Amino acid sequence: MPSLPTKENVSALLSKVSYPGFSRDIISFGVVREIRIAEEVTVQLVIATNDTGVASELRDRVVKALAAEEGMPPVKVLVDVQAPVQSGGQGPVPIPGVRHVIAVASGKGGVGKSTVSVNLAAALAAEGLRVGLCDCDLYGPSIALMCGAKERPYADEEGRIEPVIRHGLRMMSMGLLLEDDSPAVLRGPMVTRYTQQFLRNVLWGDLDVLLLDLPPGTGDIQLTIVQTVPLAGAVIVTTPQEVALIDARKAVSMFGKTNVPILGIIENMSGFIDPEGRRHEIFGSGGGEREAARLEVAFLGSLPLDPALRIAGDAGTPLIVSSPDSPVSRTITEMAGTLASTIRRS
Repeated sequence: MPSLPTKENVSALLSKVSYPGFSRDIISFGVVREIRIAEEVTVQLVIATNDTGVASELRDRVVKALAAEEGMPPVKVLVDVQAPVQSGGQGPVPIPGVRHVIAVASGKGGVGKSTVSVNLAAALAAEGLRVGLCDCDLYGPSIALMCGAKERPYADEEGRIEPVIRHGLRMMSMGLLLEDDSPAVLRGPMVTRYTQQFLRNVLWGDLDVLLLDLPPGTGDIQLTIVQTVPLAGAVIVTTPQEVALIDARKAVSMFGKTNVPILGIIENMSGFIDPEGRRHEIFGSGGGEREAARLEVAFLGSLPLDPALRIAGDAGTPLIVSSPDSPVSRTITEMAGTLASTIRRS
């Protein structure tokens, strides 16, 4: 008779099962309540969600992962679905003084999300809104450079951090805390801690909008944010080609699993106009608009692959500020106007 697996064996297999919509596994996610091994393997899960599909998807993933192991007894998965807690000090809690928090996400790196975030923030400020910009990409912070900020933020007597102000934006970034070329060497718990400090320990003041420039992917930082702060919604930035859209869909799915509305999709690097006026579809075009239609969410517009955006960002002044009347700036202004109208109605 083959020997039964141990709880350690089962736990190791479950550590390879990701929570629907996230890259994080269900062991570290904390949803595995109990593992019992007798004539069958029983796994007890406890999840908090309003999405009825998560439980069945999670059950299927666990059964598939365990059943694939040779010699595994019959598998039984029990899922206890609880409503998300929104009060009593648990679950998302508003940031004092901040009316709306909007995440700018991509799923994939290299699509120009930070460039879009900086210029959207500046355009929203030009709409007359009080705007904050938080660089949540701890490993690859770029907001400080794009805003031309070099000074270190300081803390008051209670340890609360004063954000740096640039171009009318209140901003915070790991780039303000690191020496030049110094990497942020952080493991999971420290990533969570820094993210919470940026959200909770910065004196954001009275803001109409706080934009969060998220890192690529669907990992610890995204999880911390959706569990900590009630988001007014998310803006998804993608380039037109399918390889970027695949990851954009993962980001959309993650926000869907956590009941965060998608405020719209922006297609970046959509064509290049050469000096002779000819258009080149380097990454294709129209993919973001088609995806928005498929998902039945707003398409906020497309931005070309424009050297002016890069030059302005490298110089530390967003294009919206340095050249507000350029064609690209006018498009970003229209996007910001749509977002402003959306949040003003909420």
